[in-house]
Amino acid sequence: MTRRWPDEVEDLLDQEFTLHRNTADDPLNQQQLKTLMEQVDVVGVTVTDRLDASVFDVPDLRVKLLANFGVGFNHIDLEAAAAAGIAVTNTPGVLTDCTADLAMTLLLMTARRAGEGERELRSGGWSGWRPTHLLGSRVSGKTLGIIGAGRIGLATARRARFGFGMKVLLNSRSEVPAEHLNELQAEQLPIDELLQRSDFVSLHAPSSAETFHLIDQRRLALLGPSGILINTARGDLIDEAALTAALRSGGIAAAGLDVFEHEPRVPAELLECENLVALPHMGSGTVETRTAMGMCALANIRAYAADERLPDLLT
Repeated sequence: MTRRWPDEVEDLLDQEFTLHRNTADDPLNQQQLKTLMEQVDVVGVTVTDRLDASVFDVPDLRVKLLANFGVGFNHIDLEAAAAAGIAVTNTPGVLTDCTADLAMTLLLMTARRAGEGERELRSGGWSGWRPTHLLGSRVSGKTLGIIGAGRIGLATARRARFGFGMKVLLNSRSEVPAEHLNELQAEQLPIDELLQRSDFVSLHAPSSAETFHLIDQRRLALLGPSGILINTARGDLIDEAALTAALRSGGIAAAGLDVFEHEPRVPAELLECENLVALPHMGSGTVETRTAMGMCALANIRAYAADERLPDLLT
């Protein structure tokens, strides 16, 4: 295991397998990952591990399964893993509700300027209530654009539609099933039109060559000075330099980010923006969800050990 997992999951792994823990719980470097490839049969990896083709280029490759603790897999070179005869699994489904909850948290915090208010209060700068103080944006009845209409995107849309009476616009690489459009009373639109018509936009697309810097200077301008951008998906969906410029200039009203392009490094210029709410990749961060993710990974490891079909095989 490249990082520590919830105790309940580690205890089960320890009972059933010979378990090697990274007790320091620090990210492993490329050489340490390469060494693991020669020493064990299965590696439990996380988003902090960068498994490019070079990691699998070792003289005595032993690993046959990468059990990824998470649903995203852009940190793993799937083609290189497959060419090396290594199966890769992930943990889909179990973090849907938790991540959708956090997307709505960021939406509400940015709309109501909660981060600015807390910083003001904690610093001793609050002088008391007044009619014009920290005026934010109403959420109920506004329009939410969802880019990426998968499990998490649709779960976020349901919270917005049925919890806050928001109008929902959807963008997806494929046709959104009519049942979802009817349920949400939603429209499916191209990205540019969605940005122009939305008060809030929440990103739920996967990371890929096609989605790299999907939200750039031009598209931020389409969202406009009253628009608010939320990202709980992957950091490289947004051009962070363009976002910083838009936040500073009033090109958009605010942004709420749980993910960043070069985690854990975040540009200082971006963090200096008062109209930014920034969280440290907490989307799946509940005891229940992280344990469920571990159990999902454990199910894949058990299936591998029993020479059975892997439930969540990616490649």
